[in-house]
Amino acid sequence: MSEAVAPRLAAAPMPGRFAIFWRSFAENRGAVMGLGLMVVLVIVAALADLIAPHSPIEQYRAAFLAPPVWQEGGSWTFILGTDDVGRDILSRLIYGARLSLVIGLSVVALSLTTGTVLGLTAAFAGGVVDMFIMRVMDIILVFPSLLLAIVIVAILGPGMFNAMLAVAIVTLPGFTRLSRASALSELARDYVTATRSAGASTFRLMFDTVLPNCTAPLIVQASLGFSTAILDAAALGFLGLGAQPPTPEWGTMLAGALQYYQRAWWVLAFPGFAILLTVLAFNLFGDGLRDALDPKLKR
Repeated sequence: MSEAVAPRLAAAPMPGRFAIFWRSFAENRGAVMGLGLMVVLVIVAALADLIAPHSPIEQYRAAFLAPPVWQEGGSWTFILGTDDVGRDILSRLIYGARLSLVIGLSVVALSLTTGTVLGLTAAFAGGVVDMFIMRVMDIILVFPSLLLAIVIVAILGPGMFNAMLAVAIVTLPGFTRLSRASALSELARDYVTATRSAGASTFRLMFDTVLPNCTAPLIVQASLGFSTAILDAAALGFLGLGAQPPTPEWGTMLAGALQYYQRAWWVLAFPGFAILLTVLAFNLFGDGLRDALDPKLKR
């Protein structure tokens, strides 16, 4: 190698962590598409007051079950048509995006925080405490998630808050088991032993030493759990146990339109399509995030 080329190579900057992550993430085109859909969803939810052409709960008595604009009888006043009481479907979908993001964020935040604390406690305490926490998680996993959520909401009463709490409970075991497994693998490493020998407290070991090295799998689980939370909340809304009318929640919109599937297909199709796109976006993003953060999956 010539002397003129060697200094140039030596002076070339090393790519940062974010650049390495983005290069690995961008190799998955589905993940990039999911990220794009998520960005659009967040923008629509944040600007719902400006984007929505009508109020989501206002009823237009002269436009019951009005078809979409491209169908005979449709108009640009109601681009995606109206429901059985004359509410604009497009406006309800836009406000429903905001509500779905709030539900997903609340459920993931609650289950992630609680599950991480329980998992770290089980890993560090061991013995009876570990056995008790994990057996409780196993009991929750025995029941189908949606069935258990229905039982919890039936006990607490229907409503959006109770539905979010129920979904957070049924998604809790995944975060608890994952954080415990990650913490146990980190506890066997030399840096943890050195930190403990230096006199660090258990609290510092848990949250300052071990937890930062367990964040990658937890972030992936949170991104995938986001779509699960939205889907389960929509299912509870469809069964009448989640958000109550006239709240513009996608599952509740499906429940109220079920009897009109033959004469007004748009009342069912558009909320269902919104749920499909949202869940697909978060699943694609979560898969790409897992591939980018897991060294074993990098090519």
